[in-house]
Amino acid sequence: MLELLEEHGIVDNFRRLSGRKQAPRRGPLYTDSDLYKWIEAAAFVLQSGDQPELRATVDRIIDDILAAQEPSGYLNTYYQDDKKALRFTEMQRSHELYCLGHLLQAAIAYYRATGDRKLLDGGIRYANYLIDKRPLLTGHPELEMALVELYRTTGERKYLDLAGYLLSGVETERLHLKPSDVRYMFSGIPFTSRTVFEGHAVRAMYASSGATDYYAETGDPAYRSTLDTLWADLTQRKMYITGGVGSRSSGEAFGDAYELPNGAAYTESCAAIGNMMWNFRMLAISGKAQYADVIERALFNGINSGMSLNGTLYCYRNPLASDGEKIRNEWYDTTCCPPNLERVLASLPGYYYATSKDGIYVHMYGPSELKWRLEDGTPIEVVQKTTYPWSGDVALTVSPEKAADFAFYVRVPAWSRRTSITVNGKSAGAARSGEYFPIRRTWKSGDQVELRFDMTPQLMAANPRIPEDFGKVAVGRGPLVYCLEHVDQKGAIPDLLFANPGAAFQTEWRGDLLGGIDVLRHGGAELGKPSAQQPLYESFGAVSTKPAELTFIPYYAWANREPGAMEVWVPVQVSDTRR
Repeated sequence: MLELLEEHGIVDNFRRLSGRKQAPRRGPLYTDSDLYKWIEAAAFVLQSGDQPELRATVDRIIDDILAAQEPSGYLNTYYQDDKKALRFTEMQRSHELYCLGHLLQAAIAYYRATGDRKLLDGGIRYANYLIDKRPLLTGHPELEMALVELYRTTGERKYLDLAGYLLSGVETERLHLKPSDVRYMFSGIPFTSRTVFEGHAVRAMYASSGATDYYAETGDPAYRSTLDTLWADLTQRKMYITGGVGSRSSGEAFGDAYELPNGAAYTESCAAIGNMMWNFRMLAISGKAQYADVIERALFNGINSGMSLNGTLYCYRNPLASDGEKIRNEWYDTTCCPPNLERVLASLPGYYYATSKDGIYVHMYGPSELKWRLEDGTPIEVVQKTTYPWSGDVALTVSPEKAADFAFYVRVPAWSRRTSITVNGKSAGAARSGEYFPIRRTWKSGDQVELRFDMTPQLMAANPRIPEDFGKVAVGRGPLVYCLEHVDQKGAIPDLLFANPGAAFQTEWRGDLLGGIDVLRHGGAELGKPSAQQPLYESFGAVSTKPAELTFIPYYAWANREPGAMEVWVPVQVSDTRR
């Protein structure tokens, strides 16, 4: 990623301002943020263990960045030279505050990883430059999250207050915003006046993340009420089964309620990332498993699909049906998604576990080791062994430094219809899907918790108000959504139908395919005459079919072989009168 940022002049944009290199300014006006996200990703890696070569590279980049900072604290490579007079005059589009937000998040992550304050102090200088500047508008919300995190890092209330000001929209009428601007940006009016998601999906997710952070520090009940209302709107009317969000290519935006097209779905990688980020914050303020379920759905499907299996290509869009267009590319001029994917993957250690006053929560499942402490200071280790998501068997070894009384909360995913939980070989009790199961006891080093989730493949139906999915089913197994991809089928995907819904799936582990996956097979049907050869309209009645086997792969793995069609939602064969 850094090689690509160098190749396309993103780092040179800073060097030209300090005189370190003679080069024209390249890229859109928001490219500074891409380099900051790369630094944040590297910082998360360094939080998990020092890597001297990587740290030296980051330090070199930080020096290039800070050398371009003005004495006032202002730092943006686009609004320089002939564009200097435009600073803070076109905030609906400028991304000035968006870039500052990513600068602060990178700086805080790097400070936590290394103790080095260089970039943090540079970010603070820019934030202080803004404290009394009014009016301010986050045309692309992002700074709100960063300011709350800066408050948590420094303890200085002025940063939290500035985040509250941005979320309040109290002065933005002075900017003469149009209603269409307010809808698109998801800013510019009081956040607490929002009742539905609209406009640019990434901006809406980032605004909601910042508002949740603000609520976490202030406890303002108006924010909590708004957040709950928006979450219901998202999960009941506007979220794809993959955890992706954003239905329309125009404006990269949310559609109306139940407007969830498949082939035309925009579902930008950054929007799925924003969905994960927001639900992580909702989980932190509530301790409810419903938010962790959305995190898992987005991560394993709508986010994971964004990066190719070899790590060199990525999707900007993540549609749920395709005719075989080229969906993965090495580079786009708007390159927000790759470094965003990097920082999510690098930050995963922070998503797996959490502490509370009475114990430890296990949010995510995967091979891992936790070395941390209870909130009373008792050191503890947790070792998790599993082949999840291919197997539903999870073994957790809990080892406090000394015997301790606390609750160990394990998440029971909503998709697991039957779950068993044992402690040292004995049943821990009945678990309910979609909730955390608390195990309260005196824990001793080496205690064993074993979970067994139901990994039976399931057919999923959409709400009847989603017209594109009516009469179709999707396939899920564990946290994974599956799809049909052309290369695995004998027939053409538009002509394949799902048959015999009551029959069982055949599951086969293929270690040689797509990095190792469980393939699902099920009986289906193929149109006797290809749909492309049939009339546009004809009398309603029976349609001839022939048997066909349907082969499903995980959605995240599609478009990693030859180009071809794909679909998540498969029509169901109806006897005798199918049309």
